[in-house]
Amino acid sequence: MVRKLVYAVVGLVSYPGLTIVNRLKISGTEHLRRLPKSNVLFVSNHQTYFADVITFLHIFCAVKWRKKDKLGIPYYLLNPFTNVYYVAAEETMRGSWVSRLFTLAGALTVKRTWTNKGTEVRRGLDPSDTRKITRALEDSWVITFPQGTTKAFAPGRKGTALIIKQNKPVVVPVVISGFWRAFNKTGLKFKKKGVLLSVTFKPPMDINYDAPAEEILASVMDAIEQSKDFMLKGAHHWKNEPAA
Repeated sequence: MVRKLVYAVVGLVSYPGLTIVNRLKISGTEHLRRLPKSNVLFVSNHQTYFADVITFLHIFCAVKWRKKDKLGIPYYLLNPFTNVYYVAAEETMRGSWVSRLFTLAGALTVKRTWTNKGTEVRRGLDPSDTRKITRALEDSWVITFPQGTTKAFAPGRKGTALIIKQNKPVVVPVVISGFWRAFNKTGLKFKKKGVLLSVTFKPPMDINYDAPAEEILASVMDAIEQSKDFMLKGAHHWKNEPAA
């Protein structure tokens, strides 16, 4: 009940910014209709702390109400789709009362495994964080951002590949664009109006779960158009993206 209330409040507040102040283009929602109710992992590039996730939740709710590639009137908030969690950095979710509210919408808070007071380090995956994600996948969908940062073309984290190897989920790649232009880094304030926001759901990946983690991670990064090949090609989703 609490999650439904949070969805309704956050949804009503955020809806105008996605569809009226800016323009939202959605594609590929037909791939969502055929997904199982559990053990589905969405992997996506990342442009703001919260606007990306909020948009995904809007879309999932709209699809539940049989909408295709659009949100329409947000009556779907009366009975939202809440069988989904998202992975977020623990320090980010402790940042403000707003972020604490978003935590109630299904955040799986994890410790950053590669930063220490702004300095990059490469520690191993925290076992307790892995268990959180595994438990969530047993009954639900989970959204994760393999790069763990809003910086375009940042390297992916091996932990994502290890989670895929361990749980063998259906992996759905998502490519977003435009959010960094419209919103500030948190995704809670506007930088510019009239921006085209794009969210593309691709078909589930064909993954060899027995492959090395490095190989799985490389295929994920390519699927979300954040690999070195896409950077060199100047893929249209990310052309001229700044470092966040």
